[in-house]
Amino acid sequence: RCFYDQKILQKTFGAWKEWWTVCRERKLSLRADSHYRHLLHNLIFKAWRAYVCQQRGKRNKRYVAESHAKKQNLLRTWQCWLFYIDTQRTKHGMQSVALAFRERSCLRISWAVWRRQHYQNCTGHKMNILALQHWAQSLQFRAWLQWRELYLYSQNDKQKETRAVTHHRHWELKRCMEAWLGHLNLHRAKKLQNELAQEHHRSRIVRQCFSDWRLSWECRRRLHAHRQDTEKLAARIALWRAFARWKHYVVLCVEETRQCELAEKHYKHHLLVLQKFWNCWKSRL
Repeated sequence: RCFYDQKILQKTFGAWKEWWTVCRERKLSLRADSHYRHLLHNLIFKAWRAYVCQQRGKRNKRYVAESHAKKQNLLRTWQCWLFYIDTQRTKHGMQSVALAFRERSCLRISWAVWRRQHYQNCTGHKMNILALQHWAQSLQFRAWLQWRELYLYSQNDKQKETRAVTHHRHWELKRCMEAWLGHLNLHRAKKLQNELAQEHHRSRIVRQCFSDWRLSWECRRRLHAHRQDTEKLAARIALWRAFARWKHYVVLCVEETRQCELAEKHYKHHLLVLQKFWNCWKSRL
């Protein structure tokens, strides 16, 4: 057993030494990988910074070139606009002189033509007013004649309609009175029949209700007796179940006590064995 323990200890120490060597090599490889990544990141950052500086210089140069080009284009546009303004001013002056001369030459002819047309328009306007007044008077007379004819025709129609409505009302009133008298007689006969039928129905309902009450009372009494028997049987079953559960609980408690005792004995035996091995190891140490 001592030789076996020594061999086990040697194997364990060899496995631990091998594991420690592997862990040390892994740590070294991890440190080397970290150093290599740090170096790569440093080189990438330097290259990126140089690229950014180069792009910034190119962007500044492009901005300066674009600004110079915009200024040159603005200067050329301004010169062209000044030349165009001068040309337009000259054209406007010449056009104003030509329009003034044309207006002076055309004004005399236009004034003569306008006076003649104005006289013709005034004469025609007066004649149109007189014609419109004559036409309006003739229309009013014609409309008054038509209105008078329609008024007389409508008065005759109203009188005929009034006589027809009066005749129709008298006829409808007579027909309604006859129908109401017939309905009243029929209603009285139906009322008498309904009273007789209700009296017969009440007596039949009373007999039926009494028989139903007697049957329900008998059924309720039987249900009450059956319920009492059921409650007694349920009480017996509940008492039997409670006794069975108590008996099962007692058996479980006894079994749990026995298992606790066995576990305590086993634990004491295990402690004795450990103490024995501990003493042997100390003595061997």
